[in-house]
Amino acid sequence: MSASGHERASRHVTGDALYVHDLAVRDPATLHAWPVQSVHAHARVTAIDGGDALRMPGVRALLTARDVPGAKTIGPVRHDEPLFPDEVCYHGQPVAWVLADGESQARAAAARVRVAYEVLPAVLSIQAAIAADSFLTEPQAIVAGDPDAALGAASHRLAGELHVGGQEHFYLEMQCAWVHRDATGGFVVHSSTQHPAETQATVAHVLDVPAHRVVCESLRMGGAFGGKESQANLFAAIAALGCHVTGRPVVVRLDRRRDMTITGKRHPFFARYEVGFDGDGRLQALVVELCSDGGYSLDLSNAILGRALFHIDNCYRVPHLRVRGRVARTHLPSNTAMRGFGGPQAMVVVEEVVDRVARTLGLPPEVVRQRNFYRPGDRTHYGQQVRDAERIDRIWRELLATSDYASRRAAIDAWNTAHPHAKRGLAITPVKFGISFTTTALNQAGALVLVYRDGSVQVNHGGTEMGQGLHSKVLAIAVRTLGVAPQQVRMMPTRTDKVPNTSATAASSGSDLNGEAVRRACDELRGRLLPVAAAMLGCADDEVGITDGVVRGGGRELPFAEVVERAYQQRSPLFATGYYATPGIHFDAAAGRGEPFRYFAWGAAVAEVEVDGFTGAHRLRAVDILHDVGDSLAPAIDRGQIEGGFLQGMGWLTCEQVVFGADGALRSRGASTYKLPGVGECPPRFVVNMLSRATEPGAVFGSKAVGEPPLMLAIAVREALRDAVAAFGGGGPVALACPSVPETVFWAIQAVRRAPAATAAAADDQRPRSCR
Repeated sequence: MSASGHERASRHVTGDALYVHDLAVRDPATLHAWPVQSVHAHARVTAIDGGDALRMPGVRALLTARDVPGAKTIGPVRHDEPLFPDEVCYHGQPVAWVLADGESQARAAAARVRVAYEVLPAVLSIQAAIAADSFLTEPQAIVAGDPDAALGAASHRLAGELHVGGQEHFYLEMQCAWVHRDATGGFVVHSSTQHPAETQATVAHVLDVPAHRVVCESLRMGGAFGGKESQANLFAAIAALGCHVTGRPVVVRLDRRRDMTITGKRHPFFARYEVGFDGDGRLQALVVELCSDGGYSLDLSNAILGRALFHIDNCYRVPHLRVRGRVARTHLPSNTAMRGFGGPQAMVVVEEVVDRVARTLGLPPEVVRQRNFYRPGDRTHYGQQVRDAERIDRIWRELLATSDYASRRAAIDAWNTAHPHAKRGLAITPVKFGISFTTTALNQAGALVLVYRDGSVQVNHGGTEMGQGLHSKVLAIAVRTLGVAPQQVRMMPTRTDKVPNTSATAASSGSDLNGEAVRRACDELRGRLLPVAAAMLGCADDEVGITDGVVRGGGRELPFAEVVERAYQQRSPLFATGYYATPGIHFDAAAGRGEPFRYFAWGAAVAEVEVDGFTGAHRLRAVDILHDVGDSLAPAIDRGQIEGGFLQGMGWLTCEQVVFGADGALRSRGASTYKLPGVGECPPRFVVNMLSRATEPGAVFGSKAVGEPPLMLAIAVREALRDAVAAFGGGGPVALACPSVPETVFWAIQAVRRAPAATAAAADDQRPRSCR
């Protein structure tokens, strides 16, 4: 099944697509909110004086804790995020909000609010949190076999550490929410949120009203990447509170600097590991300790750490494995979901381990990787059978052949010999990513499909559109199931009064969950229409076919609308709900055993880079990808997701660097100080293919999730950089910081030149001074 492209592409490219702020500014009564931000990373608020601000023209209110009628703390799991903190816990945390007739007035007034603080000691790094015993969670662990005994018996052992950096979401549309009252006094929330049901619940709790008094709509988002899964709730709550206090519509829209300083990011991780292996590079035992930086509050950090524990194996069978993790509490913004949700950080760690094993033994890393792949019948360290394990070996062999890996390897070796001051590197890395929410209850979705008498159709579902093409895929599912033409179907904005109690559009599950719910609703409607059509056509039900809005059977045909009208006259319901709950998934956290994933998405990438020995600057020369998307619902959209995910992952690993100062203030707080990958970083050769013969039984029309898995394909770029750095020395392991920005690549080159047999213990010296 295919779709031509994004169902709202023309609106996006012409500027006709509306976003939350576009809706808000249509109403001249709308007030604009602006935050008063803390200038300390950790301090007690002793006084707030808004007198000067309130006397300024156009200023209507200063929101503080005394204005909140209901819950004064929010949070997706643990309500530990104060709307108006008595104790600020990160630099830039909002302590009050100004409401004014215009944004510029609100901004000017916020600068006039005087806040007095009692400064307190701050914890600003994972290492400091470990030293201070500052944690948000108790340890989680998964154990398979007897790792300690296997390490003791291994013929070879290595130990090391790795810091993995965070990442800014940098969505194009910043956080935004607009709230107004409806004709009955209820609250209508327009939010740039991935999780309308949770936003609805948060607003209801803050206002102390039942959920049915709040309707949350997500028309569309200008990007999200996980950053609007839980963190959109604060801004919706402030807008709703302002609406409650003033009786006027209120919009909260952050600019880039406020967005970057207030919201959390991808979690940085610190890993310690010890691995035992044999002379052929086969992994026998692995022990890993993970610590993530959760920031000041829990948010989704516990689940993110859990996914990291699940993905510490990537594609590799390790018979004896222990992975343990904990979330550190620091005085930094609360880190949150981001594409991959902890999986990418863990996979970087295990690829570091496998590369060290290979280079220690003098073996090609691609050979050692393949030797350790899961095989049919294997189980993961948490006990789930690795179904379709043969796919990674097939992907690997096909990609080695289609990328011409062997001859390129020989050509690069020859090129490197002739160029002492620049080196090229080549690497291939695999991906295995589990698909489902790891919180089992979230794996459900609903839909409401309405057929009108003229044959037109409205489709409602609980998923949100953030540019990823979910509505386009769901549209294609509805068209295929009902047999109508695409122009007969309208995708409706996601609203909590149409489909309640929805899960976030996250975990790469949007199409799996919502698409199947819509398919079931459409299938029910089709089942009601077929007997009506058969009677009209004079044939049996099973002889009726519906395609492109035309109903055929018995040698005759009718417009779809005529059959719908006849069904109406016969009092057949022309609406249906659909519901889907992912079957067969479960996990016992205490035992560390279960089957948390419906299936695995597989893939592999080959990357070729060139590195300048004088500066550490590098460029990506070529990328070849082979990825498993099952039977694609929309090949053009899936290709875009693979390409975009890869480039976002490459940015995280090679150029994006989140930097906080010694005072806890974010230094990388805009595009001028935070380096994003752009068109210039795209390789001249960028080949993307989707695995053939890859139907996923039980998923909607045999398709597979494609949102998150491609991001981890970019690990190939990091490993290609390592390969290039190694060429400056005499072989052996290469310690490479993460992210591998030019500065850290330069210091890695210096290390291998000084000591060709440099060990990973030198990694700490190669980290940028700002990351210490």
